[in-house]
Amino acid sequence: MDRIGVRNEALKHSSSPPPLAPPVTCSTSCTETVNGCHEFKISGYSLAKGMGIGKYVASDSFVVGGYTWAIYFYPDGKSVEDHAGYVSVFIALASEGTDVRALFELTLLDQSERQRHKVHSHFLRMLDGGPYTLKYRGSMWGYKRFYKRSLLEGSDYLKDDCLIIKCRVGVVKTNTEGPKTYNIAEPPSNIGQHFGKLLESGKLTDVSFKVDEEVFAAHKVVLAARSPVFKAQLFGPLKDKNTDFIIVEDIEAPAFKVLLHFIYWDSLPDLQELVGLLNSSWASTVMAQHLLAAADRYALERLKLMCEAKLCENVAINNVATTLALAEQHQCEQLRAVCLKFIAVPENLRAVIETEGFNYLRESCPSVITELLRYVASSGDHSFVTSGYGKGNLLDGTDGNGRRVKARLY
Repeated sequence: MDRIGVRNEALKHSSSPPPLAPPVTCSTSCTETVNGCHEFKISGYSLAKGMGIGKYVASDSFVVGGYTWAIYFYPDGKSVEDHAGYVSVFIALASEGTDVRALFELTLLDQSERQRHKVHSHFLRMLDGGPYTLKYRGSMWGYKRFYKRSLLEGSDYLKDDCLIIKCRVGVVKTNTEGPKTYNIAEPPSNIGQHFGKLLESGKLTDVSFKVDEEVFAAHKVVLAARSPVFKAQLFGPLKDKNTDFIIVEDIEAPAFKVLLHFIYWDSLPDLQELVGLLNSSWASTVMAQHLLAAADRYALERLKLMCEAKLCENVAINNVATTLALAEQHQCEQLRAVCLKFIAVPENLRAVIETEGFNYLRESCPSVITELLRYVASSGDHSFVTSGYGKGNLLDGTDGNGRRVKARLY
């Protein structure tokens, strides 16, 4: 019985779980620079010259990395022993700080077309001793012999009795991060929904726009916050006489409705769903064309770029000529380049030439036709000239004449 008891006791100890491994934690130390620049213009250099060795003119203070800095320019040099024939330039710590570590760069700007600037920089090379350390307020980094005065006065750095010195400061910051003890998902912004619901409710509106035969109510302060054009129209010194009821011309009602939707929601509705036509791809492209023009008119740059991107994706035989004219009129360079490249393909060009939109392009933007010819010529393929103008297959089912110069949206 004793043997069995010993064996059972041995088995009991051998089946016990191994000790748990100690938990492993981690942290990360990240050292980086917080960078900032300041440009110091010294006008009237000849009057500053002769003020005396050790005397300076100072820039306005500027803040980088939580510290205040200033540029000191010594037109007669900082000290006699360091050759007063030089101008001296320094960056000074102008706020309280102890052992502030930073990288510096001083650039004397060449004011000619050659742009051969004089640069002294920590940023462009590895530092044997690391970043420069400033011990207290008033500590400086710079050059007593920054540039020889006799050479400076006959150089392109001095123009109209003016020097320009650009300073760059990179304050070294170290941050240590440990493991997070929480996991809170940040919800997406819904400010657009709040403003969108405000528009849909029709409450508190104080301005109405008549577009064609439709009237749209809106809020002046929202429009002014989103568009500098609306701000000038509603609140500027040259504002409209009647800022409660405004008649809008040269924009069709559906496009204006989408414009208001974007201003409040900061997003676009589904254009194909909005137009609700059989040929929805073509109709949504027409909408994007009208909307781009409206966005440019009201200086809504984000909306303009969104429309430009959509039109780039939907370039086709029957719309490329009018889209190119639109790109030219509203300075959309990427859209312009996409259209030129598309038209320059010989089989596309034969079809585009026969569209009504091409006639509109030729009449409204003759300079683009000249550029198009150069573009085609540079490609080295002139087969469309000798083969004649054939009927091209339209890409989205419209008729062979590509009829549309300014299509209605409804």
